[in-house]
Amino acid sequence: MKAHLTELLTQAAKSLAAEPASLDIQLERPKTAQHGDFATNLAMTLAKPLRQNPRAIAEALKKALPASPYISKVEIAGAGFINFFLSAKAQQAIVGEILSQREAYGHNNAGDKQKVQVEFVSANPTGPLHVGHGRGAAVGDCLARLLHATGWDVTREFYYNDAGVQIENLVKSVQAHCKGILPEHDAWPEDGYRGDYIADIATAYMARETIAADDQNVTATGDAENQESIRRFAVAYLRREQDLDLRAFGIRFDTYSLESELYATGKVEQTVAKLIASGHTYEQDGALWLRTTDFGDDKDRVMRKTDGGYTYFVPDVAYHLDKWQRGFKRVINEQGADHHSTIIRVRAGLQALDMGIPPGWPDYVLHQMVTVMRGGEEVKISKRAGSYVTLRDLIEEVGCDATRYFLAARRGDSQLVFDIDLARAQTNDNPVYYIQYAHARICSVLNQWGGVVASLSGIDLSPLDTAHETALMQRLSEFPETVENAAQELAPHIIAYYLKDLASDLHSYYNAQQFLVADEALKLARLALISATQQVLKNGLSLLGVSAPNKM
Repeated sequence: MKAHLTELLTQAAKSLAAEPASLDIQLERPKTAQHGDFATNLAMTLAKPLRQNPRAIAEALKKALPASPYISKVEIAGAGFINFFLSAKAQQAIVGEILSQREAYGHNNAGDKQKVQVEFVSANPTGPLHVGHGRGAAVGDCLARLLHATGWDVTREFYYNDAGVQIENLVKSVQAHCKGILPEHDAWPEDGYRGDYIADIATAYMARETIAADDQNVTATGDAENQESIRRFAVAYLRREQDLDLRAFGIRFDTYSLESELYATGKVEQTVAKLIASGHTYEQDGALWLRTTDFGDDKDRVMRKTDGGYTYFVPDVAYHLDKWQRGFKRVINEQGADHHSTIIRVRAGLQALDMGIPPGWPDYVLHQMVTVMRGGEEVKISKRAGSYVTLRDLIEEVGCDATRYFLAARRGDSQLVFDIDLARAQTNDNPVYYIQYAHARICSVLNQWGGVVASLSGIDLSPLDTAHETALMQRLSEFPETVENAAQELAPHIIAYYLKDLASDLHSYYNAQQFLVADEALKLARLALISATQQVLKNGLSLLGVSAPNKM
């Protein structure tokens, strides 16, 4: 409908001798129904080039608009806003469109099959996934689903930081347990991990078990003195555990990358050599520095320390160079808010390579941490993890659907309180239950009817004229634009908000009207409307990775 109205306004503007370059046609949904279905400020934007009063231009545009069967009325408001009121035919047409397109309704080809990589979760293989990882998993997966729905060729990637100090602490912790040293002992490593999972790894290692990871099988040697053997086994063990948790969460990845591989293949050294050759580095106090201030940083950063080791952002630059060389002209990293300080450094390093990488590449979506509540009190620890609530804890408490919805339904940059009691409640206060119940209610009515849903396509929709039906049809028509906005803004919570509003419209309609009425034409029209609503609820829930149950 926006495209149709844009074409009408374009033709009207041309009749006023407006230059194409001056046309900035913006159509918005008014906040109240009294102002119509769509409104535009085109008259204001044309006031300067046409040197006329905006309201006079609005009146002229209204007069010059070509006739359309989809517009019942056009009004001028305020200083020159043009308000469009759609005809009943236009509002009803959306039902047939949904029933025709089904799963494809709301999708578009804006991405034109361009390659985009979404990196998310990317947890260090040093322990179970915590709820922060869970939020990253939910948001990242929803982003991938939204981009796919809008025509992008999406690759989901998980990056394992399997090198560095934290891995060394993991190895020391497992080794200590293998030797019978427990967390409460004085000899326990100062920065060691204390969760029960460390004991599980140590037991499996000493039993010489074999771990089947996605890209390798690792068999433990059972040698408590061999730190390299412990490292390989412990990392593989935790990678497998994390993969199992993510599968239970409905998350899949296309590619796994390892930090250790960047070192093993020489990509870190090659990247450092490129940076030195570009002239953006210098030696000082026995360390190698990168002039990140040349690219907007507040101070230069050390790349290679005096002991010869690299700082953490250097392999990050090498990793993102590898992404660029793999052909990803668009990359989106979904990470925790603690990564905020690394953004400018990674981008500066990529710019310093002088390889034509755009200044704002890659994109970042950062999420804040999650506070878990039960019975009005914060839940802080898990026996399995030792110091934090795990993703598996939440899934076991409230199920996959509620966990996914709650973790994705708020803006990523806002603090999130995960109320376990609310997520488990089968009441209208629980948004997951409220939305899924709307879908189940429709399924119940259609089952009672017993007809073939496909036969509802193409029927006469003119009986749909109540306020509830008009509001529901308008909400359904907003879904494609909602999907497009959510994808453009990288904001899955927009879909969650929309679904809650759509469910509210459906429940209001359900409580106000009967569907299986004696009037056959009215019955079929209403069944077509709720069938279309069911489809949109299902499509929207799918974008969040949440199921659409037929019964509840």
